[in-house]
Amino acid sequence: MSFLAIEKEALELPIQERAKLAQRLLESLDEVSAAEAEQLWLDVAARRAEEIDQGIVQLVSAEELESRVQALLK
Repeated sequence: MSFLAIEKEALELPIQERAKLAQRLLESLDEVSAAEAEQLWLDVAARRAEEIDQGIVQLVSAEELESRVQALLK
């Protein structure tokens, strides 16, 4: 069964059942294996490196970060 078919069926469930399904799906995210978790982190790192390389985001120093955080906490 495809993702779209599952999604369509799930959206047709009564609200209580959708809520239970949503909760179970969220809980399942905590059940990833060590290998899956490592791959997820590698994917994030690769995406962030690409964003830096493309100039989409800019790096800030630790001092600048601390300054921004302190300003937000005031």
